[in-house]
Amino acid sequence: MKVKIIVIACVLFCQSLSARDEKGRPAQSNLSTNQVAEVRSPDKSVVLQVLLSASGDIQYLVKKDGIAVIEPSALGVVMKDQDFAAHMKLVSGSYPKLITDRYQTQNAKRSNILYKANEQVVTFSNRDNKKMDIIFRVSDDGVAFRYFFPWIKNTETILKEHTSFSFNNQARAWLQPMSEAKTGWQQCHPSYEEHYLQDIAVGTVSPLKSGWVYPALFKTNNIWVLITEAALDGTYCGTRLMNDSLSAVYSIGFADPREVFTGGGYLPQNKKAWLTPWRIVTIGSLKTITESTLGTDVAPQAMLKDASFVKPGKASWSWINSKDDYITFDEQKKYIDYAADMRWQYCLIDADWDTKIGYDKIAELSRYAKQKNVGLILWYNSAGDWNTVPYHPKDMLLTKERREKEFRRIQAMGIKGVKIDFFGGDGQSMIQYYIDILNDAAKYKLLVNFHGATLPRGWQKTYPHLMTAEAIYGMEMVTFDQAAADKQANHCAMLPFTRNAFDPMDFTPMNLTGLTSSTCTRKTTPAFELALSVLFLSGIQHFAQAPEGMAEVPDDVKYFLKTLPDYWDDVKFLDGYPGKYVVIARRSGNRWFISGINGDSNERTVKLDLTILNIKSATLFTDAANGGLFSKKDWDTRRGTINITLKANGGFVMVSK
Repeated sequence: MKVKIIVIACVLFCQSLSARDEKGRPAQSNLSTNQVAEVRSPDKSVVLQVLLSASGDIQYLVKKDGIAVIEPSALGVVMKDQDFAAHMKLVSGSYPKLITDRYQTQNAKRSNILYKANEQVVTFSNRDNKKMDIIFRVSDDGVAFRYFFPWIKNTETILKEHTSFSFNNQARAWLQPMSEAKTGWQQCHPSYEEHYLQDIAVGTVSPLKSGWVYPALFKTNNIWVLITEAALDGTYCGTRLMNDSLSAVYSIGFADPREVFTGGGYLPQNKKAWLTPWRIVTIGSLKTITESTLGTDVAPQAMLKDASFVKPGKASWSWINSKDDYITFDEQKKYIDYAADMRWQYCLIDADWDTKIGYDKIAELSRYAKQKNVGLILWYNSAGDWNTVPYHPKDMLLTKERREKEFRRIQAMGIKGVKIDFFGGDGQSMIQYYIDILNDAAKYKLLVNFHGATLPRGWQKTYPHLMTAEAIYGMEMVTFDQAAADKQANHCAMLPFTRNAFDPMDFTPMNLTGLTSSTCTRKTTPAFELALSVLFLSGIQHFAQAPEGMAEVPDDVKYFLKTLPDYWDDVKFLDGYPGKYVVIARRSGNRWFISGINGDSNERTVKLDLTILNIKSATLFTDAANGGLFSKKDWDTRRGTINITLKANGGFVMVSK
């Protein structure tokens, strides 16, 4: 396939870069002399331009269909011994090339994904003649770029990244504040567990003063923009967006110095050729945002040589209902039976199992579960001095030697996975700890769930055994706080557009019959909760429904939950608006599962044209009108538009026949 990527050099550097049309001929241009490169998406709808000022500042801007999306914004970094943010000179630009990548996953919106982007590498040098490559990729759904420093041989530290994202002053934002390090229960923050500020003016300062988490959603000139990062390795810290109230500019911010592994650092550091994480800007409609896979497209390929042990599915989980006092042998055996009855593949045994049940009895439970085709997942405290959480097992994972000893022991017991909780933030050394855990878990064929944790940022592609991560104000908070229960519907209607847009999310959804062992009252309807089983993406979905409540659920809804697919082949956005409502269709094989929720406290009617799904008929589950849990109706979906009325905080699921 021929591609058209125009590369235009400043007058002083025209010998380095030359513009070419799609047949390789010199192209004509009347663009300003400070533009040094222009990269277009394969469909030519997205254009990224790279600029160099007379004083040597590097900038970029992005347009969609000719409309400004990202205004001129800064590029560059400052190292301890080198400055790559000012007084830069253009060295060269690579010839354009089309990047094509096909990959498979059982932990995302699609099982087979094709990524296409036009790539251009532009090289700059600083005052010391040290080089910095900037790798730009432009796809039909957005842009991604990263820095490359090929010359590094000794330890270098990045003190500041100057990358920014500048918006029109009239743009709006939907953002989650980053919590301050060492705050929260037992000093467990940050863990990406705040509610979103919705439809706020750009420039609004985070109320927690620590910036904003990814993915960050904006609307500018009627175009939606979602910003995140990927390819985060142990050389870099997890970043966030920072801003002040005087401008519409959001800049890359580093982790708090307190967000570190014991004795480790928080700043990016490397001692060999260095590729920094990708900065990702997804651009288009809400359909683009919810269907895009850009957050995993640029992540590194899977590192597992043998992924046969990676099996997605569903799990029962006692703690969400019966809490700490019921981490007992008999209670866990009951939940194993429950998982087996529901044809769910896993049962999670939560905190303090090592003393309340003990290793020998856990081994007995594992053997019992295996007979019922259920695998056990065990909870661990990440430990270290970054929190004061007393739950255990604790201190088992802090060194490679201790991790491998523990993983070897539980693998021999037949345990299938681990849930590791209460991490201490996004510093470089803490990110390395996450990756060390993933590497060692892979060696012992253990699935991983990170809780009280950072955003995965595409790790699930590189480490397919990372089934899910919390990094969200989830269902457990609804059991603790009535204010959280009151906001749940609105909060859930935000997540397909933000947190769950690219990365698996362990919200622990679907409480159909009310919360047990909780003083809080759930404000969402049963059909809303049922819809979350399809709406939310997680490699292992830990359901919040107790077996006693499931006994009240109609048989046809139980059958739906017993036969719910373990992963999805395709996705279609049908309707919605962040925080208000959302309707998404997911395909497994030749069947479509359509899920919708109403995040408002008022009734809403959605009009759906299901002819695009090419299905003839479907069964609808929604809220009962007579005080029951659900109503059921068969639809002929070939008739055109279907109107579905959703109760306040209500929802529906529709399954094609």
